[in-house]
Amino acid sequence: METAYVLVKSAIAHEMEVMNDILKINYVKEARGTFGVYDIFVKIEAPTQRDIENTITKKIRKVKNVLSTTTLSVIPEQDGK
Repeated sequence: METAYVLVKSAIAHEMEVMNDILKINYVKEARGTFGVYDIFVKIEAPTQRDIENTITKKIRKVKNVLSTTTLSVIPEQDGK
């Protein structure tokens, strides 16, 4: 199982709407609102890196009012498990 974290910027006053839409996406395991530069912190777990890439580029980035994303990929050898 592959893991990645995505930092999402959303349009002002649309954070909850964006977070709820992201939570409906397959492979999204968690989404939390945050203070600071980014509005939402998202955890993705998928069978392959390709599934993660597709989830981000074809699903999360296309959610209405998502302005930008930054992806943090986990280094398998440093997974911490």
